Amino acid sequence: MKPAQRQTRSHLMTLFEHQGMRPRGDLGQNFLIDLNLVEYVVEQAQLGPDDVVLEIGAGAGGLTVFLAPAAGDVVSVEVDHRVHALARAATALHPNVTLLLTDALRDKNHFAPEVLEAVTARLAARPGGTLKLVANLPYCIATPVISNLVASDLPWSLMVVTIQWEMAERMRAKPGSDDYGALSIWLQSQCRVQVLKKLGASVFWPRPQVDSAIVRLEPDPLRRAAIGDRAFFHDFIRRLFTQRRKSLRSVLVSMYEDQLERTRIDAMLASMQLPDGARAEQLDVPVLVELAKVIMTNVEIRMTKQ
Repeated sequence: MKPAQRQTRSHLMTLFEHQGMRPRGDLGQNFLIDLNLVEYVVEQAQLGPDDVVLEIGAGAGGLTVFLAPAAGDVVSVEVDHRVHALARAATALHPNVTLLLTDALRDKNHFAPEVLEAVTARLAARPGGTLKLVANLPYCIATPVISNLVASDLPWSLMVVTIQWEMAERMRAKPGSDDYGALSIWLQSQCRVQVLKKLGASVFWPRPQVDSAIVRLEPDPLRRAAIGDRAFFHDFIRRLFTQRRKSLRSVLVSMYEDQLERTRIDAMLASMQLPDGARAEQLDVPVLVELAKVIMTNVEIRMTKQ
C-alpha cells in the first residue's frame, strides 16, 4: 500500500463523503491523519511477531494497517458499524487482524467479554507472547480502558496510546498539584509513565477542541508487588480522593467509621509519622501504598475479632 493511499485527511474526507456519513463526535471519532505520527506510534510500540496488539477505537483502520505487518496478531475493536465496515475493507489483506464490532467496555470497570475472549485466544495461540495496547483512544473511554488493563491479570507489556493532553497531565502528576489524583496514583503505583509527544489539533480529522498526547506506559513488577491487594488499593484511593481537600484523618474516619475507631486511625497515622492536617493530595505514591496496607491490615484484624 503506497503512503498516498493511506488515510490522510483528503482520503478520509472523500471516503466519508462517498459513504454519505460524517464522523461522530459523541464517539470521539477524531482520526490521526499525520502519517509520520502514525508510524511514530508503531515504532514506539516496538512490535514483533510474538506480540498481540489490542487496538481500541479502530476507526477506519488507518492505524490498524500499520500495526498488522509489525505484530503477530491484532485484535481491533470498533463500536460504530459504519466505520467498522471501512476498517474491514482496509484490513482485508491482513489475516492476522481480528476486527470486533462491539463496545470495548462492558461497563466502566470491566472490558467486554468479547474483547477478553479474543485477546485470550490470540495469546493462547502464541505461547510466551505478550499483549500491547496500541491505539488512538477515543477520549470518552481512555481512562477506563487504561485503568482496566492495569487492573487486569492480562500479560500486558506496553501501552502506546494517544489521549487527551489533560489526561496525560493527570497520569504523570506529582503530589500537591491540581492534576494529582486517583488516576495518577493508580498508574504510577504500577507503571512507568512517559509523555512522548504533545499533539496539536491539526494532526486529527476532524480537529478536536483540545490538545492531545502520545503516552507510553510500561509495567513495573516491583511496584505492583509492593501493593499487595490491588483491588483494595484501587477502591481505597478512589474513595480517598473524592474528598482530596479535607484532612486525611477526617476522610479516613468517615470511610471506616463502621470498622475502625478514631483512636485506632490516629495511632496508624502516628506510626507512619503523618502530621495532623495532612491531606491525601500531599502524599506521594509509596506513602499511599503503605497507608492502604496498614488500613487493610487493621480492618482485617478488627473483622477477625468480631
